[in-house]
This record gives sequence, C-alpha cells and structure tokens, in this order.
Amino acid sequence: MNPDIQRELIPRGDTLRLIEALDGMKAKFVDAAGQWQLLDDAGHVPSSPAYAELIQHAADAQALCGDIVQLTAEFARTAHSTNRDGSAVLAHLATAVTMSGFAAPYFAETAESALALPRASGPIDRQYLENRMVLNHGTARAYLRRTSESLRDAVRELHSHLEFHRFFPTPSRQETPAPPPPGPSGRHR
Repeated sequence: MNPDIQRELIPRGDTLRLIEALDGMKAKFVDAAGQWQLLDDAGHVPSSPAYAELIQHAADAQALCGDIVQLTAEFARTAHSTNRDGSAVLAHLATAVTMSGFAAPYFAETAESALALPRASGPIDRQYLENRMVLNHGTARAYLRRTSESLRDAVRELHSHLEFHRFFPTPSRQETPAPPPPGPSGRHR
C-alpha cells in the first residue's frame, strides 16, 4: 500500500464516530427548525406571543451552535483535518458553524419584537412588528435548516471517505507479521 495514501485515511473508527455525532447534531437542527414555531394554527402571529418561549428558542439555538463549534474545533485539531477529505469535511463544518451562529440573534430579535407588540401605537405599528417577527423567526429557522444541510454534506464526505477505505483494508491481526524469534543470548560458552 502506498504510505502517502494510507496517511491520508482518517481511521475508520474515528470516521464512524464522527458520522454518528454529525447525524445526531443534524437531527437536532432539523427538529428545532420544524418544532420551534411562531405562528398559530391559523397561520397568524398570536395576539400576545410568549416572550419566554421565543427567548428560549434563542437560548436553545445558542446551545446548538456551541455544540457544533465545539465539535468543529475538536476536529480541526486532528491531523486528519488537513488532508484532502478532512479539509472538505472541515469546510462543511465551518459553514455549519457560521449558519448556526446566525440563528440565535434572529430568534432574539423575534422575542424582542414580541415585547414591543403591546406597546404598538396603532394597527400599522402592530402589523410592522408582526411582519418583522415572522421574517426574523423564519430567517432563524432557515439558518437552522442550512446548518443541518451543511452537516449532511459533511456526513456525505465522510461516507465517501469510508468507500475509499475499501481499497485499502487494514491488516487483520492474523495478517500482521509475527515478531522474529529471539536471537541468541549474549553469553556463549
């Protein structure tokens, strides 16, 4: 086996663990984008949206962002993040970090607008605030979806990398050469 190519391989176990972690994070982002709702069943902004619920969306988005930042930082510190496949994975993770970082501020702005609704000076001001809330909340959810797409793309890169492993199987214990027999002792009579 070509040692240069072998050095490029991310160990299979590490690759599988990273895929599992990324799939778990991707599911969290998809769930959050689908579950964190602003509009009521009729598709309207509630007359008095719950600030506590909306600010919790911001807090939860920030926590999700922290998780992906941590995982990306850990992967970036590995030697494999600099090889061809590793750098492609790292690029997708970097995009995921950026996208996830944008979500929390938009959720926070949605919550801020919810506080301002009762103080609206008239129906036009209220409509403006409601529209702003819908746009901000929708934008935040879109960033969550984009994050999940970047994580999905990183997983695809890793699966392709696993396919590459098929061409360079690691030797099993039976295939490893046996150590040489011990040489003669230093004392001769």
